[in-house]
Amino acid sequence: MRPADDLSTLNVALIGAGELGAAMAAAMIGRGGLLPSRLRVATASGRAPALAGWPEIRVGSDPAAAARGADITLLAVPPAAAGALALGTPRGPVVSVMAGVRLDRLARIAGHDRVIRAMSSPAAAMGLAYSPYFPGAGATPEDAALARAVLSTCGLCDKVGSEDQIDLFTAITGPVPGFVAGFAEMMAGYAVAHGVAPDIADRAVRQLFLAAGQILADTAPTPAERVAEMIDYAGTTAAGLQVMRASAIKDDLARALDAAVAKARTIAG
Repeated sequence: MRPADDLSTLNVALIGAGELGAAMAAAMIGRGGLLPSRLRVATASGRAPALAGWPEIRVGSDPAAAARGADITLLAVPPAAAGALALGTPRGPVVSVMAGVRLDRLARIAGHDRVIRAMSSPAAAMGLAYSPYFPGAGATPEDAALARAVLSTCGLCDKVGSEDQIDLFTAITGPVPGFVAGFAEMMAGYAVAHGVAPDIADRAVRQLFLAAGQILADTAPTPAERVAEMIDYAGTTAAGLQVMRASAIKDDLARALDAAVAKARTIAG
């Protein structure tokens, strides 16, 4: 039996090879053992420059031809391109990382109802993406397990509780560095405003977010527990965190995320 994270015996179709699609291809090959010769790619131009390092990959312009005979088909084209997609009823499940394209529409694209919505990010190329997924009613447990095996090569993944939660995570974890870059920009700007050279401010804040992310990822305390610990310590960071807690920053962030979620739900038209 094929191990859950071993894709070496699969035939995979990838529709779209932009930044996200190419990152997922790199993850499947580099971390999942997918053989490049077993990956068929379809793009609008019939070319996939980002995948040129694997000349064995077959690249064409016909999504239905790419999906024919595939054990699993991944849809990674821009949401606006969904209207032109037709896969001609491939034999395997269809997994979409297109923002805003709902399961009923995916079933029409696939020609069957073995469809799964997911989201990932370009961090997949480094094995650092978070990839939530939600199977449609027609997807079998085997289909869901296959989708999970593919998405797990990109980093962490979870089955979420509803299709609407895919839109939430499209806003929260889909953009990388996304909102984190926004906070990093503000912190670097604060340092520059107080006389720090821009290159040093940039270097310091990059290292800060790298270290913070690694610590949060690799240790048990939750972010909320970390904040409580620092406030209880009553040091310099506590003074700043207490100001943040008394400010409108939480509400402002919620409004920003609401706007991103709303866009995710309408971007596909």
